Amino acid sequence: MQIIYLSTIILSILGLLIGIFLGIFSNIFKVDINEKTVKIRNCLPGNNCGGCGYAGCDALAEAISTGIAKPTACPVCGHDHIIEISNIVGVKAESVEKKVAFVHCNGTCENTDMVYNYEGPKSCRLVYNMPNHGEKKCEFACIGFGDCVNSCQFNAIYINNSVAIVDKEKCKSCGECIKACPMNIIDFVPYKHNTFVKCNNKNIGKVANESCKVSCIACKICEKNCPKEAITVINNLATIDYTKCNNCNICKEKCPRKCII
Repeated sequence: MQIIYLSTIILSILGLLIGIFLGIFSNIFKVDINEKTVKIRNCLPGNNCGGCGYAGCDALAEAISTGIAKPTACPVCGHDHIIEISNIVGVKAESVEKKVAFVHCNGTCENTDMVYNYEGPKSCRLVYNMPNHGEKKCEFACIGFGDCVNSCQFNAIYINNSVAIVDKEKCKSCGECIKACPMNIIDFVPYKHNTFVKCNNKNIGKVANESCKVSCIACKICEKNCPKEAITVINNLATIDYTKCNNCNICKEKCPRKCII
């Protein structure tokens, strides 16, 4: 019994000493929490999507509070939250134009032929390294296996008839689908615009024409008819300057290939 009592006393003393030491060291090595960082963190969505370029919302909140990042750094934040964050750091709120992801391809099964039948894991990044970047005749087409879909935590992108499509109302502009796409056919476009080139084929006209029924053939009819000079052909592909475009849709009406939507 004496051994039990002695062991109990020793353990109690050790526990007390450890508690005292932990209390002392926690005060010595404690990290002061920046109240401003906490307030900013509460304004951020908490998705930790990485669209801002930081490891997560905590890292971004710290960067904003110290002036390294701007209050507008989070692509998911709405305008109201940006104003709130700007007020916390004491700067004037900037006006941010909402942008959403867009897939520049209409290479459906009807529009482009298949050159072979692929059998294997459904991974765009894997198939990208195969001949022609996949089964489709157009080497610039959406592979359609959904790496972008798997990367989106907002369910804003889906596959329809072998082509990825973005739901602009759900898109939070995190950029994960852009990173996931090995074909580089997804980019950000202004939310308020409704005129887009749904093609990414940079081949010369004859080759582009043979690879897809709705590919851009660099005919420049859109460029010649745009009253705002907002669309030009660059690298055999029509490209829209959204700072000039007023959504008049003349380019869409004039396009003989119907690759402008």
